[in-house]
Amino acid sequence: MAKKNSNPAKKARADQRREEAKKKKTIRTWLWVGGVLLVLAAVITFVIQQNPLPGEAVEIMKDQSHIDEPTSPHEPYNSDPPTSGPHTEYIANWGVHKEAVPFETLVHNLEDGGVVIYHSQSADDAVARLEKLVGGYQERVVLAPYPEMKNAITLTAWGRIDRLEALDETRVVDFIEAFIGIDHHK
Repeated sequence: MAKKNSNPAKKARADQRREEAKKKKTIRTWLWVGGVLLVLAAVITFVIQQNPLPGEAVEIMKDQSHIDEPTSPHEPYNSDPPTSGPHTEYIANWGVHKEAVPFETLVHNLEDGGVVIYHSQSADDAVARLEKLVGGYQERVVLAPYPEMKNAITLTAWGRIDRLEALDETRVVDFIEAFIGIDHHK
């Protein structure tokens, strides 16, 4: 004859331990789920708060070869003014230029992590303010006239462009700070 569990207290303790173990497992599961959700929420918040890069993307040209002189033949640039492509082996001096600088030279400045700001000289006050702004950077920023340009100011970096109808200093500084110093040599 089988003996029944004659100790109800022992059975109650065993049931209680099983119940506590089940509760602990449930709590651990919810802590894991909560932790994963918290990390996911943090990642989503971080991504949402990231500001998109200023300006618009321009496809990087496949031909990034060096040419001897700005007048040397090369394939046409895919943006006006250019943001990548064939360029001279030398760069233009950083800073303010009073005369137009060949695109073929300035593209090398872009490749070296520079930002080139073109102006159409349509607003002398805007040009003076741009000169002062560019003067605050020791290198990696060029300001040059582009008289044939249709808009007032164009900001360029390697593979990025932003066209302005009027000077917006905050927008200019944001563009410079986003792209200055990023070297694009292969």
